[in-house]
Amino acid sequence: MALYREVAARIQQQIEDGLFAQGERLPGVRKLSNSMAVSVSTVVQAQRLLEDSGVISARARSGFYVTRQLTPVTELPAAGLSAGQPVPVTTGEVTLFLGQLSQQKDYTQLGFAIPHTDFLPMRALQKSLMHAVRQFDERAAGYTSPGGNAELKAQISRRMRFAGSEVDSDDILITGGAQEALTLALRCIAEPGDVIAIESPTYYGLLQAVESLGMKAIEVATDPAEGISLAALEMAARQWPIKACLLMPNFQNPLGAKLSDANKSKIIELSKAYDFMLIEDDIYGELSQTDQRPPSLHSFDHISDTESGRVMYYSSFSKTISPGLRIGWLISPPEYRVRLRHLKQILNLSSNSLAQLALTEYLQNGGYERHLRQVRLRYCEQVQRISQAVIRYFPEGTRISQPRGGYVLWVELVRNFDTLALCQRLFELNISIAPGQLFSANKHYQNCLRLNCAQPWDAELDKALLVIGREAEKLLPA
Repeated sequence: MALYREVAARIQQQIEDGLFAQGERLPGVRKLSNSMAVSVSTVVQAQRLLEDSGVISARARSGFYVTRQLTPVTELPAAGLSAGQPVPVTTGEVTLFLGQLSQQKDYTQLGFAIPHTDFLPMRALQKSLMHAVRQFDERAAGYTSPGGNAELKAQISRRMRFAGSEVDSDDILITGGAQEALTLALRCIAEPGDVIAIESPTYYGLLQAVESLGMKAIEVATDPAEGISLAALEMAARQWPIKACLLMPNFQNPLGAKLSDANKSKIIELSKAYDFMLIEDDIYGELSQTDQRPPSLHSFDHISDTESGRVMYYSSFSKTISPGLRIGWLISPPEYRVRLRHLKQILNLSSNSLAQLALTEYLQNGGYERHLRQVRLRYCEQVQRISQAVIRYFPEGTRISQPRGGYVLWVELVRNFDTLALCQRLFELNISIAPGQLFSANKHYQNCLRLNCAQPWDAELDKALLVIGREAEKLLPA
């Protein structure tokens, strides 16, 4: 990312945080140059970018002024819904169709939450792959151990400290992405027919995993800002023999919610009281809209001689480095580790050896932290731009989430709106969205949709959002 873009993103973040109010004059060029330790010309370029985006405007012989607040002025979507009882999960064909559309070059990809290559460190990754092939020809061509590459696990162990978790590298199991990690965790602690508590709405990949293993899901109301409702989870645990609770405490997909540290502690106590496991998906944990990486739920799980751990943690590099590498990891309490490695070996012997070697080389070179700093700012910028476009183009009464991290946006249209019908209409116009009912075992949220904001902003994307709004107007219920 060019330095002037970084400076623009920092000024934009300051405006969003309320440091500069709407109509307020920004500090002069030289003052900004000194405070941000950059050249005057860099500040001028950043101001031009913000002016082009409509964030600030110039006044003759006066300077630049904030023209609008960046945070969209809409009500948040309604909180999720709790279900009365567990139900078998059926995800249907729409999810598979969305996956197929993600490979279509001529589509505007707003449905599948895959980051565009512009947001990934592709050049650095290419160098690491070439290095792995040259330096580790035999290791790259063969199987690694079922547990994974030792050097990669050491790098992951180091990174887990940023999430507040002290983890020995031997405690880490390398997996074929986050989905395999989730499937292994579920297979290890539950059986077909068991009840799994899920956030509502939740990522449809979690629903697919529950469905594939013949388990039942019970939906627990989830707030678009605060995360899963502990009161609703406790009510479900009183009524049903919950085996595990699947949740995304940091920047939940699709809402972008973040569970507070206090509630992270409380939910672990709740799992002890009602004897169920917590399976933590932290795939967006490193994509905060600020430099502050929130602690994992796992970091609040204190194992002792008298108490076993309650959290199985998993994540992957799919959202930050490359989804095509298919490398994730799983961390569990000690009593599950032998069984997990056995299940992994039965499933596919080991994860991709070449990808593990390339990732190790990339992480050791120190470029990952620099990439994260840049991409966090870019995702924040994209979420804001798409949020503003939704407000501008979508029907009156539309509500949107205000994610604190990640890059997906949850959109709620008026009651009785059918986003599946909208989705089908947009397929014909080469635009993909994710209809809301995909995110519910009970097919709730038919008036909602999710947008993938990890797409570079250009005239084509702006036009696609205009088209979505126009088609939504046509489908408004009478």
